[in-house]
Amino acid sequence: MGRAVRVMAVSRAEQRAVTRRALLDEGLRRFAADGYHRVVLAEVARAAGVTKGAAYHHFDSKAGLFRAVVAEVQEGLGERVAAAAELHEGLWEQLRAGCRCFLAAGTDPAVRQILLVDAPTVLGWDEWRALDEESSARHLVEALKALAAAGIIADQPVEPLARLLSGAMNEAALWIARGGDPGAAEQALDRLLAGLRTPA
Repeated sequence: MGRAVRVMAVSRAEQRAVTRRALLDEGLRRFAADGYHRVVLAEVARAAGVTKGAAYHHFDSKAGLFRAVVAEVQEGLGERVAAAAELHEGLWEQLRAGCRCFLAAGTDPAVRQILLVDAPTVLGWDEWRALDEESSARHLVEALKALAAAGIIADQPVEPLARLLSGAMNEAALWIARGGDPGAAEQALDRLLAGLRTPA
């Protein structure tokens, strides 16, 4: 009897996980394609093959689903940036590769619409910044600290520098997302970063 109860509990937990995943996947697709304000939670639930009640059970509201989708997209972007940096040996090339990867993300519809356009207004600036700091901004701070410790950039407080670079890259990624030239943005980024290097 005990084993049967455990099996049922596992099955229910698995079903909850499957339902949540289906809602997140459909929410991501819709928020990226249509923007937050045009998405209806009941339609997301229907397309995901679950009831509206199940959607409310997992996320409370459309805003709750959006918040969870933003966190996933933000985390995924942070992982992509870190992976791009790790392909290089030198600290300077790691920084450049990570920054370039972030800029290139402006062409990704999910990053463009969900992270750059909707998230700051729907979640509010403070919550959006907190999510950003948990993912890609954290990697930028770590990279700048390593560069300062190695003498590649001047020894300085990296927090304000990271915020300046992050803000500039967010704007550039949004500019790319709206049709700006990625190559021109990369060149501007390289010139900006080059100004940080200490003289050889």
